[in-house]
Amino acid sequence: MRHPESPLTSIGELVANLRRDLAGYGGPVWYRGHRSVGWRLEPKLLRPPATESETHLINRFKQHASLLLPHHPGNEFDWLFLMQHHGLSTRLLDWSENPLVGLYFAVEQDVTEDSVLWMLLPTVLNSKSNIRPAFEHEIPSFEDEELKNYLPSTISREIRSRLNPVAAIAPRNSPRMQAQQGVFTITHRDNVYIDEVGEPNTRDHIWRYLIPGVAKADLRADLRRLGITKFSVFPELSSITAIV
Repeated sequence: MRHPESPLTSIGELVANLRRDLAGYGGPVWYRGHRSVGWRLEPKLLRPPATESETHLINRFKQHASLLLPHHPGNEFDWLFLMQHHGLSTRLLDWSENPLVGLYFAVEQDVTEDSVLWMLLPTVLNSKSNIRPAFEHEIPSFEDEELKNYLPSTISREIRSRLNPVAAIAPRNSPRMQAQQGVFTITHRDNVYIDEVGEPNTRDHIWRYLIPGVAKADLRADLRRLGITKFSVFPELSSITAIV
């Protein structure tokens, strides 16, 4: 990893860790919180035993969702975003451009298990996946040519390619995506863990902070003081009960 694992027990320690670890780096950073230290960076579709067909899931979702949608998604990736939004299995992983949102997901539940906050340098990951933008810190959109090899139809049509995960941005076309400052990584055919892309001594695109279970209650309280609540992260009617 880019940096050794550090403890995270307070908001102040988060700021200090980021100030230290990002010194001299001017590019984008993405964040993802895991409430269990044992969880891997793998999309739901590819988690063991991984017996579901992506094409079948998409077709079944379209079958049932079409009548309920005021506007149909414009392309395959838009269907994947909608499926991800509603909790179905996809090859996407959600990340945030806001470290406090990532921290929220790491500590939101009242469990004593240790958690982690992952930091990802998306353009460094993409360089290992042969994404070469015109500008140093440019992140591709899912609408760009480089991402066509990750389309479900492409993967189902040709079976030989094996590509690394990539980071990409998408239109934030829902209040939830905007509130969470959401961005995505997408895995290709094989379940390649994002923290294992590249040789062990070259994995400078990612690192993590360990959150002890005993620190999570105080971190939740600090996040509430900073306005990071269920309603701010999920701005929906069903979230209001958590703040009133």
